[in-house]
Amino acid sequence: MQTVDTIIFDLGGVLIDWNPRYLYKKILKDEDEIIWFLENVCTPEWNEQQDAGRSFEDATNELLIKFPQYEDAIRAWYGRWKETIGGQIHETVEVLKSFKDKKSHRLYALTNWSAETFPWALENFEFLHWFEGIVVSGVEKTRKPFPDFYQILLDRYSIDPKKSIFIDDNIKNIEAARAIGIDSIHFIGAENLKSELKIRGIIS
Repeated sequence: MQTVDTIIFDLGGVLIDWNPRYLYKKILKDEDEIIWFLENVCTPEWNEQQDAGRSFEDATNELLIKFPQYEDAIRAWYGRWKETIGGQIHETVEVLKSFKDKKSHRLYALTNWSAETFPWALENFEFLHWFEGIVVSGVEKTRKPFPDFYQILLDRYSIDPKKSIFIDDNIKNIEAARAIGIDSIHFIGAENLKSELKIRGIIS
């Protein structure tokens, strides 16, 4: 392996605790209804389209036609979006901070995130300003795991994939990164991440 000079972080699920359950346990009556709603109404596939650039208005209107009985809950997805954020994942932010303090690697983020809510994240998470660059799916109108999204980051910041490590909690995104030559770590927790970085000789 060539010397690694660049670390690329995913945000949601790695550095930021995002979970729509935080919101819907306040709105829906019980666990079964929460599960049904998130599997059938505001689904991951539906949300991915906003990550890829679809507007909140269009997304909301689509569901209101299909599920008018859930109007309040559907509108809450974006009307009360901030309540889906649990805060930063402190242990992983500490890993990021160690890289920043040592100035040992170039630091970037590659995130599936709506262009309409990402400005709020920039205002509320100081560590997002530690990156040399962040590529946001909603801005670029494409997303992980599509190869063109990774390529935007590589081209824009002149990153050599063979000298990079990518960290993400979604295995599909990990597999896509590996397919274009980026060594990748499937994030399942900060301790495991540190173990994987030690194996690669990135941290001691």
